[in-house]
Amino acid sequence: MIQESLNVFYQDLRNSFKDLVPIVLVVAFFQIFVVRAVPENLTSIVIGLVIVAIGLALFIRGLELGIFPIGENLATDFAKKSSLFWLLLFAFMIGFSTTIAEPALIAIADKAAVISGGLIDAFFLRMTVALSVGFAIALGVFRILVGHPIQYYIITGYVIVVVTTFFAPKEIIGLAYDSGGVTTSTVTVPLVAALGIGLASSIKGRNPAIDGFGLIAFASLMPMIFVQAYGIIVYSSAPTIAGKAVNTSKEVLKKLEEVTIIDFQWIDILMELVGVIQDVLPILVVIFFFQYLVIRKSVTHLHKIIAGIILVILGLYAFIVGLEMGLFPIGETIAFQLTAMKNNLLIYLFAFMIGFSTTMAEPALLAIAIKAEEISGGTIKQTVLRIVVALGVAIGIALGSYRIVAGDPIHYHIIAGYILVIIITYFAPRYIIPIAYDSGGVTTSTVTVPLVAALGLGLAENIEGRNPLIDGFGLIAFASLFPMLTVMLYSTYVEFERKKITNKEET
Repeated sequence: MIQESLNVFYQDLRNSFKDLVPIVLVVAFFQIFVVRAVPENLTSIVIGLVIVAIGLALFIRGLELGIFPIGENLATDFAKKSSLFWLLLFAFMIGFSTTIAEPALIAIADKAAVISGGLIDAFFLRMTVALSVGFAIALGVFRILVGHPIQYYIITGYVIVVVTTFFAPKEIIGLAYDSGGVTTSTVTVPLVAALGIGLASSIKGRNPAIDGFGLIAFASLMPMIFVQAYGIIVYSSAPTIAGKAVNTSKEVLKKLEEVTIIDFQWIDILMELVGVIQDVLPILVVIFFFQYLVIRKSVTHLHKIIAGIILVILGLYAFIVGLEMGLFPIGETIAFQLTAMKNNLLIYLFAFMIGFSTTMAEPALLAIAIKAEEISGGTIKQTVLRIVVALGVAIGIALGSYRIVAGDPIHYHIIAGYILVIIITYFAPRYIIPIAYDSGGVTTSTVTVPLVAALGLGLAENIEGRNPLIDGFGLIAFASLFPMLTVMLYSTYVEFERKKITNKEET
């Protein structure tokens, strides 16, 4: 038993190191050939990478042991209980409780509060996003119960986003689009995915692949609507500070750097563990409250579930510590150095390559890809899915960087992207649509958000005539949009080739 567990962990560890290779190559290329300097903290970077790989391996093992089983078991028990009220309340509480403490959302909210001079309140922004995610998960669960096609909901949501955009103040649009990308955390995604797949598997007439995915897409869409509505209220009741944001004072820039740049200290290691536990704790409270007080049933294989949750916490903790020791500082340094070089092509190349490499190492995407391969019976290969999603993120971040450099309004690009998503949805195979929509939400989590946010704000601060509040946000939205396009386009191509081969064989 112990030998078998060690073999499984060794395999997970090998895969983790393989996932980190793209990030290492990108950072090494730019450090050696562009910046042309060997980093002073090279030893720390190497140690950090090893810790990241170990963290990823522990995280994946924890998902398999704890998060996936408890999510699917809860969904099955709720389906048997046949209580719509309690199921929707559970869905809402999972969405709200996991989002309010999401580190990526806290970071974005703090930056928005600093840049806006306090007009955007960080706490109220987080509450707005958390309420929207709770509502989104509940709506997504309702969709699974009634069996409606997901595209009707998502397309309607995009139309509402676009319409709201034309009434929202320009200072809030990029932030609202980004809010949709930072709500799906590394721990939330596997649990929500397990809940959706478990429900679809338990209800007669539902297909886990077609109906089970999609909850994450709802969680990415709703915050865009809610935050724009919040911005309309805030900016209509207070004088605009757009001019003030352009002429950002040295004091505000200093505060922004304190939020953006990670200053690694050993004391932070312990604080990270506390932070990870705080992120996971609300989820556990909600899960066990509903398990024991609503469903009134003990957890099957409780010791395995607890062991899995502990592994998830340790894995995520090691993952974050490893990133902070090595990759985040050097990645952010390269981003700021490139903006100072005034070479736009290098900026776009870095944006593309860092988008691809960080997405390949994103734990939330890995979790969804594993589930997609399992549910599809191997038809959807997890490696292929991750590569296609990573290409989408890379294209999105490169285009988003061009948008900042060119100074174009963000909504023109995003609206054009949504129109493409709607068109391609009608040609894509049904089984891939929910997975494609979910892919947009899982690409902006633990690894991607800090680097992408630093790149966007760094560009907006260093390019003359750009406003950090208006232009600095939005890259995360691009990183969420384009994977939907690439996944549906790829699956449409594969389906076309399959039908062509089938027709040849028949003739």
